[in-house]
Amino acid sequence: MLVRHRVGGFLLAVTLGASPIVGCGPSQDDFDAKVREIEKLKSALSAEQDSNKHAQRDLQDAQARIEQLKEQLKNAGVDISNLNANLEQQARALEDYKKRAEQLEAIRKKFDLLKSKLDALTKLGLKVVIRKNRMVIQLPGDVLFDSGHETLKKDGKDILAKVAEVVHNDPGLNSRTFQVAGHTDSQVLSGGQFKDNWGLSVMRAREVLVFLVDPKAGSLPPNQWSAVGYGDTDPIQSNDTPEGRQANRRCELVVMPNVEEMIDLQTLTK
Repeated sequence: MLVRHRVGGFLLAVTLGASPIVGCGPSQDDFDAKVREIEKLKSALSAEQDSNKHAQRDLQDAQARIEQLKEQLKNAGVDISNLNANLEQQARALEDYKKRAEQLEAIRKKFDLLKSKLDALTKLGLKVVIRKNRMVIQLPGDVLFDSGHETLKKDGKDILAKVAEVVHNDPGLNSRTFQVAGHTDSQVLSGGQFKDNWGLSVMRAREVLVFLVDPKAGSLPPNQWSAVGYGDTDPIQSNDTPEGRQANRRCELVVMPNVEEMIDLQTLTK
């Protein structure tokens, strides 16, 4: 049934009957779900606020403990500013150590490469050793020279030619600086053309040098080579035995280190 009713200047029409009124808003289930979601968010927020309060209290306690420790250190005579400075110095020292370790590792690799190139000489019966922070190729003097003489023997020339071939065929070795060092045993050498062991060792080193840089022999670059004599002042074994004296009568080809290699090479061989 349709009922008309005038309110003010408007006419309202209302249908009365058994048919239900159908609404267009959210259902009761949707409404209840939203309420539950809101309550859940409120609970989570409350928990976070409680956790934040606990964290703030812990922070305050930690700060108070730090201040207490600072006061204790101060009373003990410890300067906090110096302590911080020391920590900074230690950090810088550690960084410097790491850089130095990297440099040493790079040098170690160069050293190993150089030594591997000289390994071919050990097959000729020569020794490649580290002495006085220098890599040294040791040539037995009795193979190179007759006793008391400086003239190279044929066997000596043959072995020096092989050494020169190894060095000459490797650009890395051929660009290095070498020094020929002559050595004698302690047997007294007096008179004659050499006068003493100093003179003999110098002349033997010179003979080896001249052969190595001779264009008709070793053909090595002369500007990369020098010679020196030590006489009997730098023995490698005791001069009290024939075997020791024989070992001390030698010529050495010393590989002179580059500037970046001015470190303790002995540590790299351990």
